[in-house]
Amino acid sequence: MSGWVEKAGGVFLLPVLIAAVGFVLIGTPSSWLTLTVAGLSMGMMVFLMASGLSLVFGLMDVLNFGHSAFVSFGAFVAASVLAAMSGWLGSESWVLNLIALVLALMAAVGFGLVAGWFFERVIVKPVYDDHLRQILITMGALIVAEQIILTTWGGTPMNVPRPRFLEGSVLIGDSSIEIYRIFAFILGALVYLGLFWLLNSTRLGLLIRAGVENREMVEAMGFRIDRLFVGVFMLGSALAALGGAMWAGYQALITPALGAEMLVVVFIVVIIGGLGSIQGTLLGALIVGLTQNYVGFLAPKLALASNMILMMIILLWRPSGLKPAVK
Repeated sequence: MSGWVEKAGGVFLLPVLIAAVGFVLIGTPSSWLTLTVAGLSMGMMVFLMASGLSLVFGLMDVLNFGHSAFVSFGAFVAASVLAAMSGWLGSESWVLNLIALVLALMAAVGFGLVAGWFFERVIVKPVYDDHLRQILITMGALIVAEQIILTTWGGTPMNVPRPRFLEGSVLIGDSSIEIYRIFAFILGALVYLGLFWLLNSTRLGLLIRAGVENREMVEAMGFRIDRLFVGVFMLGSALAALGGAMWAGYQALITPALGAEMLVVVFIVVIIGGLGSIQGTLLGALIVGLTQNYVGFLAPKLALASNMILMMIILLWRPSGLKPAVK
């Protein structure tokens, strides 16, 4: 099977294969198209949340189970900004709509950067090279973060308004496609391209990858590898917050348990994609998004278990993930 897949174009054809199988099983083209777009947009939002964890996990060897706390904070910070700018969101001017949305996303990203710096310096730094303590202390941090959110925003589910220009849907044949989902897919694709360029075409990306392979050599050349890794952690936290902000608009109703609910999905994506691989994370996220939407339509009772089943199948085939980072 492995040889056949590689000859056919590699693991990157898996989303296409899943979509083709879904088309056959669903039977109705309009329903298939709606589910496919929903799966791709969901996959891109999960990619935003998971890409930071993949970087931190794969490049820094840090098991951060508190990663989803940044998802929750990003969602609530963005929702609060959107609520405060409800007048602009409902304006007929798409420019005001866009400004309000950009400010909300920037607030989430800014919070993620600051919180990521604090989290790495205070919580993660003392437990480098000790995976058991990393798991315990970051899980504890996640619980504390949920309580902070509960105290700040309360336990009542919070409505998340959308900008007017992202409301509604477009018709493609007999299929109704939400505009917000199209926007989420485009944003996720742009973030992926930016990350790929940063890690593979810049001096900073080269230093990060070199520091992972041989930290002593990079430090001997006069570079502060600890600062580079802090930057990676902050970037990962900001991406998680951005993903949380987009997911809040997608769900339209959020609770303090949002991060904990997404934690399992995020880890599944990182594991099946391959640690430290942005390409693998994107591939895993798209596969998870498509599979969950197709299974949810065809066999709703299996929707929750579909991700676990998918992970087991892929790991039996490729124990290191679909596209692990080469070290």
